[in-house]
Amino acid sequence: MTNDRAPGRKRSLSATLYRERYLLLMFLPVFIYYIVFCYLPMAGLVMAFEDFKMGSGFAGLFTSKFVGLRWFKQFFGSPFAWRLIRNTFLLSFYSLIFGFPIPIIFAVCITQFRAKRVAKVAQVITYMPYFISTVVVVGMMTNFLSPSSGIINQFIKALGGKPINFMSNPSWFRRLYVISGSWQSFGFNAIIFVAAIMGIDPALYEAMRVDGASRWQQIIHLILPMISNTIILLLIMTLGNLLNVGFEKVYLMYSPAVYETGDVIATYVYRQGIENKSFGYASAVGLFYSVVGFVFVLASNMLSRRMTNSSLW
Repeated sequence: MTNDRAPGRKRSLSATLYRERYLLLMFLPVFIYYIVFCYLPMAGLVMAFEDFKMGSGFAGLFTSKFVGLRWFKQFFGSPFAWRLIRNTFLLSFYSLIFGFPIPIIFAVCITQFRAKRVAKVAQVITYMPYFISTVVVVGMMTNFLSPSSGIINQFIKALGGKPINFMSNPSWFRRLYVISGSWQSFGFNAIIFVAAIMGIDPALYEAMRVDGASRWQQIIHLILPMISNTIILLLIMTLGNLLNVGFEKVYLMYSPAVYETGDVIATYVYRQGIENKSFGYASAVGLFYSVVGFVFVLASNMLSRRMTNSSLW
């Protein structure tokens, strides 16, 4: 009986592949990208347990001296380990706390705004910064916050204050990172929530208005509960990247003067691996970084499933 069904299943699979050939062809570049840049490089994880030398080439992955957990012990025994973990976590945590609710609030305001044309213009204006390059954003920050010619410091001096070197002040690094990141991305992130709100049945609004519900009560008792699954889904995905602080932006913003608050695991891995050629040590730190992020994904998904019966898997 099983042998009779097998050819049918094969024909069904081949027919499905042929029918969806154009969609599969569109998916092919994405598939190749992840294989080449995400999965094949995972072979390099063995360097975290080896004394790898660059001159040994690809064969060195299999012939280098095995050192076990030596690089992990060296990292956790270094005076920089706690600072790196703390800075990485705090930058991500502040970005989540201050950056995640803003798109939700903005989406609710946009959909409740009576002047629809003004709402559309506001949405487009807030959407545009997402397409500005990180290099340009940091360049704008450097110019605006310059202690000599920046418009912010010119305003401070006009009020009788002393200029502040924002970009070289460790106490300002996290604030600038979070504020600039929220400004750049909240308009784009709000699109998902706007779509979720627009999908709510208008009859539900009518029913609440008939019952005498105010606009605020509609937001609290209708809109937020109806988009809660979307919020939870995006929150889980955000928590999965909690430690994935943007390397490019931090690298462009920081300097040795702000290492105290600005040096994160990603930039430390870059310095150790690319500048100091300590590939084994850098791989060990990067592996720890990835494992912690993976644990965050599992933990947040499990917590969401238990509390709300909504999860990614």
